[in-house]
Amino acid sequence: MITVVCPVYNEEEFIENVLKFFIEAKPDDKELIIVDGGSTDRTLEIILSWIKNYNNIKLLYNKNKFVPYALNLAIKNSKGDPIIRLDAHTIYEKNYLEKILETFEKTNADIVGGPMRKIGESDFQLAVAYATTSLFGIGDSKIHKIDYNGESDHVYLGAWRRRLFDEIGCFDEKLVRNQDDEFHYRAKSFGKKIYLSSEIVSYYYPRKTFWGLCKQYFQYGLYKPLVLKKIKSEIKLRHLIPALFTVYLILLPILIILSEFFIIPLLLYFLINLIFTLQNRGSFKQRFFTFIIYPIIHFAYGIGSILGIGKIFKKSF
Repeated sequence: MITVVCPVYNEEEFIENVLKFFIEAKPDDKELIIVDGGSTDRTLEIILSWIKNYNNIKLLYNKNKFVPYALNLAIKNSKGDPIIRLDAHTIYEKNYLEKILETFEKTNADIVGGPMRKIGESDFQLAVAYATTSLFGIGDSKIHKIDYNGESDHVYLGAWRRRLFDEIGCFDEKLVRNQDDEFHYRAKSFGKKIYLSSEIVSYYYPRKTFWGLCKQYFQYGLYKPLVLKKIKSEIKLRHLIPALFTVYLILLPILIILSEFFIIPLLLYFLINLIFTLQNRGSFKQRFFTFIIYPIIHFAYGIGSILGIGKIFKKSF
């Protein structure tokens, strides 16, 4: 038997897609554990209506609300191997679970998963999907390369051998964000094998608004320093550039007084932004959004990183 886990919170718009996928997907010998973080919409009503007809769907309640608590609660109450995570904002190919099992068998990996394929319904979501998978947007990360097959430091969502949690521990409950990054980095630091397969196909819907995107990347930046403090071997240049650039922007009014040449990095940034924006083959509206999205995600991540680093230093003294 395999275990499928899915943390949810106010997912009435998406939860039936997850339930329908789970019931129709192979193999048949499986359980779904949904962990609710205090939904106030119709999410629970929908889940309970499905539970009446399918005894392999279980519902747990996460009083702590956040994802790492939900994952750990599901793992402790699960029986299957491997344990496969789903996300409510994601659409899955029918063979998603089968491809995960095939990849485990072929690679003998401890963790497997697919790339993060982003799609959208609106021009804004399509622009976010483009910007957050480009080299300029998020750096050279394998998880965003949809044709990559091989070992990686991270996969989207993830599927884990059950023994892994006994060997390296569960998810870090101090991390509201980036708990999956930290867990996968920790596994790699223990010598565990993480394999990314392009045959494991799913489609993720990005945030729908500027504010939602800004908040998301701020939180990514805020918790990343704590992750990298724990797993120093995974520190990469792409993690540091947004914070350094943000410091430059904050100091720019003073720097310009010292020398007008300090404006050059900002001009270069907007030139590179324009080049990558024009490579977007979408509509004019999508290109317009893309040009704005790049500085939003970079600055939000950078501010979050600076505050995250500040928290670490504050605790050290």
